[in-house]
Amino acid sequence: MCYDISFSSNIQLITDYLPDLVIDSQLSIDFDLTIHVMAQAYRKYPVIIFEDDTYKLKPFEWGVIADYMNTPEKVKKGRQYMCNAQSEKIINDKKSFWRRIRTKRCLIPVTGIFEHREIKGWKNKVPYFVHLKDRPMFCIPGLYYYSPFPDVETGEIKGTFTLITRSANNVMKQIHNGGPNVFRMPMFLPKEQELHWLQPTLTDEGIQKILDFEMPSEELDYWPVFTIRSTKPRPDDLDKTAPFNWPNLPPLGTDESTEQKTLFS
Repeated sequence: MCYDISFSSNIQLITDYLPDLVIDSQLSIDFDLTIHVMAQAYRKYPVIIFEDDTYKLKPFEWGVIADYMNTPEKVKKGRQYMCNAQSEKIINDKKSFWRRIRTKRCLIPVTGIFEHREIKGWKNKVPYFVHLKDRPMFCIPGLYYYSPFPDVETGEIKGTFTLITRSANNVMKQIHNGGPNVFRMPMFLPKEQELHWLQPTLTDEGIQKILDFEMPSEELDYWPVFTIRSTKPRPDDLDKTAPFNWPNLPPLGTDESTEQKTLFS
Protein backbone atom coordinates (compact mmCIF):
# COMPACT_ATOMS: atom_id res chain seq x y z
CA MET A 1 0.00 0.00 0.00
CA CYS A 2 1.05 3.65 0.07
CA TYR A 3 1.51 5.10 3.53
CA ASP A 4 4.26 7.64 2.82
CA ILE A 5 3.96 10.69 0.55
CA SER A 6 5.97 13.84 -0.03
CA PHE A 7 5.27 17.45 -0.90
CA SER A 8 8.59 19.25 -0.99
CA SER A 9 7.54 22.65 -2.30
CA ASN A 10 5.01 25.37 -1.43
CA ILE A 11 1.39 26.25 -2.05
CA GLN A 12 2.26 28.19 -5.21
CA LEU A 13 2.95 24.90 -6.96
CA ILE A 14 -0.63 23.78 -6.22
CA THR A 15 -2.22 27.04 -7.37
CA ASP A 16 -0.13 26.91 -10.57
CA TYR A 17 -1.53 23.44 -11.19
CA LEU A 18 -5.11 24.67 -10.79
CA PRO A 19 -5.34 28.47 -11.12
CA ASP A 20 -9.08 28.64 -10.23
CA LEU A 21 -8.45 26.97 -6.88
CA VAL A 22 -10.01 28.59 -3.80
CA ILE A 23 -7.88 28.15 -0.68
CA ASP A 24 -9.78 27.38 2.50
CA SER A 25 -9.33 30.06 5.17
CA GLN A 26 -8.61 27.33 7.72
CA LEU A 27 -5.71 25.93 5.73
CA SER A 28 -2.56 26.20 7.80
CA ILE A 29 0.01 23.70 6.60
CA ASP A 30 3.70 23.88 7.48
CA PHE A 31 5.21 22.87 4.15
CA ASP A 32 8.59 22.44 5.82
CA LEU A 33 7.11 19.30 7.39
CA THR A 34 5.45 17.81 4.33
CA ILE A 35 8.64 16.44 2.76
CA HIS A 36 7.50 13.24 4.45
CA VAL A 37 3.93 12.60 5.59
CA MET A 38 3.01 9.22 7.04
CA ALA A 39 -0.57 7.98 6.85
CA GLN A 40 -1.10 6.75 10.40
CA ALA A 41 0.02 10.06 11.87
CA TYR A 42 -3.42 11.35 10.71
CA ARG A 43 -2.02 14.81 10.10
CA LYS A 44 -3.85 17.51 8.17
CA TYR A 45 -2.80 17.72 4.56
CA PRO A 46 -3.96 19.94 1.65
CA VAL A 47 -6.52 18.11 -0.49
CA ILE A 48 -8.36 19.34 -3.61
CA ILE A 49 -12.11 18.78 -3.87
CA PHE A 50 -14.85 20.09 -6.16
CA GLU A 51 -17.62 21.45 -3.96
CA ASP A 52 -20.36 24.00 -4.67
CA ASP A 53 -19.14 24.30 -8.28
CA THR A 54 -15.73 25.38 -7.03
CA TYR A 55 -12.29 23.78 -6.83
CA LYS A 56 -11.24 24.06 -3.19
CA LEU A 57 -8.03 23.32 -1.33
CA LYS A 58 -8.95 22.15 2.15
CA PRO A 59 -7.05 20.75 5.15
CA PHE A 60 -8.19 17.13 5.56
CA GLU A 61 -6.74 14.42 7.78
CA TRP A 62 -5.30 11.32 6.13
CA GLY A 63 -7.33 8.29 7.24
CA VAL A 64 -11.09 8.19 6.78
CA ILE A 65 -13.34 8.13 9.84
CA ALA A 66 -16.42 6.20 8.73
CA ASP A 67 -19.90 6.48 10.22
CA TYR A 68 -19.72 2.97 11.69
CA MET A 69 -16.76 3.99 13.86
CA ASN A 70 -19.14 5.32 16.50
CA THR A 71 -16.86 5.19 19.53
CA PRO A 72 -13.31 6.48 20.12
CA GLU A 73 -12.20 2.87 20.51
CA LYS A 74 -13.60 1.93 17.10
CA VAL A 75 -11.96 4.95 15.50
CA LYS A 76 -8.61 4.05 17.02
CA LYS A 77 -8.90 0.42 15.92
CA GLY A 78 -10.37 0.89 12.46
CA ARG A 79 -8.93 4.10 11.09
CA GLN A 80 -5.51 2.62 10.43
CA TYR A 81 -7.07 0.50 7.68
CA MET A 82 -8.79 3.48 6.05
CA CYS A 83 -5.73 5.32 4.72
CA ASN A 84 -5.76 3.48 1.39
CA ALA A 85 -8.69 2.35 -0.76
CA GLN A 86 -8.23 -0.46 -3.26
CA SER A 87 -9.41 0.63 -6.69
CA GLU A 88 -11.01 -2.76 -7.30
CA LYS A 89 -13.55 -2.16 -4.52
CA ILE A 90 -14.82 1.30 -5.46
CA ILE A 91 -17.26 0.24 -8.16
CA ASN A 92 -17.29 -3.57 -8.18
CA ASP A 93 -17.69 -4.35 -4.47
CA LYS A 94 -21.25 -3.43 -3.55
CA LYS A 95 -20.61 -4.05 0.15
CA SER A 96 -17.58 -1.77 0.29
CA PHE A 97 -17.65 1.54 2.17
CA TRP A 98 -15.60 2.99 -0.69
CA ARG A 99 -18.41 2.30 -3.13
CA ARG A 100 -20.79 4.17 -0.82
CA ILE A 101 -18.69 7.34 -0.96
CA ARG A 102 -17.54 7.08 -4.60
CA THR A 103 -19.10 10.47 -5.43
CA LYS A 104 -16.86 12.17 -2.83
CA ARG A 105 -13.73 12.30 -4.92
CA CYS A 106 -10.59 14.29 -4.20
CA LEU A 107 -7.04 14.84 -5.40
CA ILE A 108 -4.00 14.58 -3.16
CA PRO A 109 -1.18 16.85 -4.42
CA VAL A 110 2.30 15.37 -4.07
CA THR A 111 5.78 15.81 -5.45
CA GLY A 112 6.44 12.11 -4.94
CA ILE A 113 5.79 9.05 -2.81
CA PHE A 114 7.96 6.66 -0.82
CA GLU A 115 7.84 2.88 -0.96
CA HIS A 116 9.95 0.17 0.69
CA ARG A 117 11.77 -2.68 -1.04
CA GLU A 118 12.65 -5.99 0.59
CA ILE A 119 15.98 -7.64 -0.20
CA LYS A 120 16.69 -11.19 0.95
CA GLY A 121 19.41 -11.25 3.58
CA TRP A 122 19.06 -7.57 4.44
CA LYS A 123 17.91 -6.60 7.91
CA ASN A 124 16.22 -3.39 6.77
CA LYS A 125 13.99 -2.59 3.83
CA VAL A 126 15.35 0.02 1.45
CA PRO A 127 13.10 3.06 0.92
CA TYR A 128 12.66 4.49 -2.57
CA PHE A 129 11.42 7.88 -3.71
CA VAL A 130 9.11 7.65 -6.73
CA HIS A 131 7.64 10.44 -8.84
CA LEU A 132 6.30 11.11 -12.34
CA LYS A 133 8.82 12.27 -14.91
CA ASP A 134 8.66 15.89 -16.10
CA ARG A 135 6.00 16.84 -13.53
CA PRO A 136 7.14 18.87 -10.51
CA MET A 137 3.79 18.08 -8.90
CA PHE A 138 1.08 15.55 -9.62
CA CYS A 139 -2.09 14.42 -7.86
CA ILE A 140 -3.12 11.01 -6.60
CA PRO A 141 -6.89 10.39 -6.75
CA GLY A 142 -8.65 9.71 -3.48
CA LEU A 143 -11.99 9.74 -1.70
CA TYR A 144 -13.03 11.97 1.18
CA TYR A 145 -15.58 11.85 3.95
CA TYR A 146 -16.61 14.29 6.64
CA SER A 147 -16.48 12.54 9.98
CA PRO A 148 -20.01 12.16 11.41
CA PHE A 149 -18.64 12.74 14.91
CA PRO A 150 -17.40 16.13 16.13
CA ASP A 151 -13.92 16.27 17.62
CA VAL A 152 -14.30 15.78 21.38
CA GLU A 153 -11.98 18.70 22.16
CA THR A 154 -12.76 21.27 19.47
CA GLY A 155 -16.22 20.31 18.19
CA GLU A 156 -14.81 20.39 14.64
CA ILE A 157 -16.32 18.16 11.96
CA LYS A 158 -13.17 16.75 10.40
CA GLY A 159 -12.67 16.22 6.73
CA THR A 160 -10.80 12.96 6.18
CA PHE A 161 -9.43 11.30 3.05
CA THR A 162 -8.09 8.05 1.67
CA LEU A 163 -5.59 7.51 -1.14
CA ILE A 164 -6.48 5.08 -3.94
CA THR A 165 -4.15 2.21 -4.85
CA ARG A 166 -4.16 -0.33 -7.64
CA SER A 167 -2.11 -3.34 -8.78
CA ALA A 168 1.47 -2.29 -9.46
CA ASN A 169 3.15 -1.86 -12.83
CA ASN A 170 6.40 -3.69 -13.54
CA VAL A 171 8.72 -1.19 -11.82
CA MET A 172 6.56 -0.78 -8.73
CA LYS A 173 6.28 -4.58 -8.38
CA GLN A 174 10.05 -4.66 -8.04
CA ILE A 175 10.07 -1.89 -5.43
CA HIS A 176 6.96 -2.81 -3.42
CA ASN A 177 7.89 -6.48 -3.42
CA GLY A 178 6.96 -7.58 0.11
CA GLY A 179 4.56 -7.15 3.00
CA PRO A 180 0.85 -7.90 3.44
CA ASN A 181 -0.18 -5.70 0.49
CA VAL A 182 2.61 -6.62 -1.88
CA PHE A 183 2.59 -5.48 -5.52
CA ARG A 184 0.39 -2.41 -5.03
CA MET A 185 0.99 1.21 -6.02
CA PRO A 186 -0.88 4.51 -5.82
CA MET A 187 -3.09 5.48 -8.74
CA PHE A 188 -0.80 7.51 -10.98
CA LEU A 189 -2.68 9.40 -13.71
CA PRO A 190 -2.05 11.87 -16.55
CA LYS A 191 -3.11 15.38 -15.55
CA GLU A 192 -6.22 15.38 -17.72
CA GLN A 193 -7.47 12.26 -15.96
CA GLU A 194 -6.64 13.73 -12.56
CA LEU A 195 -8.90 16.69 -13.27
CA HIS A 196 -11.57 14.47 -14.81
CA TRP A 197 -11.66 12.55 -11.52
CA LEU A 198 -13.21 15.57 -9.81
CA GLN A 199 -16.03 16.13 -12.30
CA PRO A 200 -19.42 15.71 -10.56
CA THR A 201 -21.02 14.29 -13.72
CA LEU A 202 -18.62 11.34 -13.82
CA THR A 203 -20.57 8.09 -14.15
CA ASP A 204 -19.66 4.74 -12.61
CA GLU A 205 -18.41 3.70 -16.04
CA GLY A 206 -16.26 6.83 -16.17
CA ILE A 207 -14.91 6.19 -12.69
CA GLN A 208 -14.03 2.63 -13.61
CA LYS A 209 -12.29 3.73 -16.80
CA ILE A 210 -10.01 6.00 -14.78
CA LEU A 211 -9.38 3.29 -12.20
CA ASP A 212 -8.40 0.85 -14.95
CA PHE A 213 -5.56 3.10 -16.14
CA GLU A 214 -2.06 1.80 -15.44
CA MET A 215 0.77 4.30 -15.56
CA PRO A 216 3.55 2.85 -17.76
CA SER A 217 6.78 2.08 -15.92
CA GLU A 218 8.77 4.33 -18.22
CA GLU A 219 6.79 7.34 -16.96
CA LEU A 220 8.19 6.89 -13.45
CA ASP A 221 11.48 8.12 -12.04
CA TYR A 222 12.77 6.54 -8.84
CA TRP A 223 15.84 6.05 -6.69
CA PRO A 224 16.80 4.68 -3.26
CA VAL A 225 16.89 7.11 -0.35
CA PHE A 226 18.42 6.80 3.11
CA THR A 227 15.55 6.51 5.56
CA ILE A 228 12.16 8.16 5.92
CA ARG A 229 10.60 6.94 9.17
CA SER A 230 13.70 6.86 11.33
CA THR A 231 14.97 9.97 13.09
CA LYS A 232 18.53 8.89 12.34
CA PRO A 233 20.16 11.75 10.39
CA ARG A 234 21.56 11.11 6.92
CA PRO A 235 25.35 10.87 6.93
CA ASP A 236 25.49 13.21 3.92
CA ASP A 237 23.09 15.82 5.44
CA LEU A 238 20.86 15.82 2.34
CA ASP A 239 17.08 15.82 2.49
CA LYS A 240 14.88 12.73 2.59
CA THR A 241 14.14 12.69 -1.13
CA ALA A 242 17.77 12.88 -2.26
CA PRO A 243 19.30 9.74 -3.84
CA PHE A 244 21.41 7.62 -1.49
CA ASN A 245 24.10 5.16 -2.54
CA TRP A 246 23.47 1.96 -0.58
CA PRO A 247 26.57 -0.27 -0.55
CA ASN A 248 26.01 -3.60 -2.34
CA LEU A 249 22.46 -2.69 -3.33
CA PRO A 250 21.40 -5.21 -6.01
CA PRO A 251 19.57 -3.87 -9.06
CA LEU A 252 15.78 -3.95 -9.11
CA GLY A 253 14.47 -7.43 -9.82
CA THR A 254 17.58 -9.01 -8.29
CA ASP A 255 16.70 -9.51 -4.65
CA GLU A 256 18.74 -12.57 -3.76
CA SER A 257 20.72 -12.70 -0.53
CA THR A 258 23.46 -10.10 -0.52
CA GLU A 259 25.71 -9.04 2.33
CA GLN A 260 24.29 -5.81 3.68
CA LYS A 261 26.62 -3.16 5.01
CA THR A 262 23.89 -1.64 7.12
CA LEU A 263 24.01 1.94 8.27
CA PHE A 264 21.52 1.27 11.06
CA SER A 265 23.65 -1.03 13.24
